[in-house]
Amino acid sequence: MTRIVLLGGGAGGSMVSNQLARQLKPEILHGDVEITVINESDQHVYQPYFLYMAFDQAVPADAHRPERSVLNRQVKLIVGHAERIDRSANKVLMGDGQEVPYDYLVIATGSVPDPDSIPGLSEGGQTFYTEAGALKLRDALRDFQGGRIVVTVGVPHKCPVAPLEFTLMVHDWLKAHDLGDKSEVVYTYPIGRLHSLEPVAEWANQVFPQRGIQSQTFFNVETVDPHQKTLTSLEGETLAYDLLVAIPPHKGQDLIGRSELGDAGNWVPTDRHTLQMQGADNIYVLGDATNLPISKAGSTAHFEADVVAANISNRVHGGNGSLRYDGKVFCFIETGNDQATYIKFDYQHPPQPQAPSELIHLYKLAFNKMYWLSAAGIL
Repeated sequence: MTRIVLLGGGAGGSMVSNQLARQLKPEILHGDVEITVINESDQHVYQPYFLYMAFDQAVPADAHRPERSVLNRQVKLIVGHAERIDRSANKVLMGDGQEVPYDYLVIATGSVPDPDSIPGLSEGGQTFYTEAGALKLRDALRDFQGGRIVVTVGVPHKCPVAPLEFTLMVHDWLKAHDLGDKSEVVYTYPIGRLHSLEPVAEWANQVFPQRGIQSQTFFNVETVDPHQKTLTSLEGETLAYDLLVAIPPHKGQDLIGRSELGDAGNWVPTDRHTLQMQGADNIYVLGDATNLPISKAGSTAHFEADVVAANISNRVHGGNGSLRYDGKVFCFIETGNDQATYIKFDYQHPPQPQAPSELIHLYKLAFNKMYWLSAAGIL
């Protein structure tokens, strides 16, 4: 029997497992293939809703479904804590002592914010990058009476356009709540432009002044003083704030570190085209877990899932698994004023933001509703 194990039941892991379940259905029914997803939680969470939760435009129930309901019924689900990957034995060692053997392993463990890497940030800052953080920020905005909102960005982080989205949306929110004349919005970014993707940075350079949003580049947060309500950068600059909204630096899951598979940030070294872990023919990596210099976003995992599923299926059927990932990414960008734009790019073609429109905004809202079809491997 060929055993395919997927670590992580988020977007990437669910999409790969569901595609494989359809592509290998005869083999599964004959008992020749077994597909197993290992996930820490019995819930599947659609994380892009966190941005909307911060503005009370979504609630947790919108973002949750049982993981079992998302997966093809031919896919086994183990809910539990994976302690370590034993490459030499081709096994995943669980916290309860269970051992899950594999012939092919797909690592789709995602990434997590690391606010504790910046002293004072957890105490002094808000974030919308976790569900709990988004709900706490929602309440902070409810109580906000005006002043300076600082949006500060650490790298690396997932969903690379979300900080821009929040900045434009909070500017709208202030106007809608008659706080525009009593408030200012300041956006900071750690390099010499407003976004890591130059065309997106150029677009933001035009939009921010039009909205009256201030910005500061080369600002790498070193410490936050929650009592004085200030943040200080490695470059020696200090900013005062009334409400600090931070996108903390992210890291890969500790499981990767415990398994000695990743670098210092727990990112798994991954071939940019085959999506195989470097030096491991039977391990594939996708989504945020990779060390690839491309956006850590749901659409990245979606396009990578197509490649990983097709190649594993092909290899099970006797092929070489030669389909290559071209770096394709697609991201909607909320731009405020009930409008949105989007970017699409790959390894060879840089993004070119389109003119924002209400129609694209509606497309994004519709996609949020249709996400569950993507997770099921249907779209």
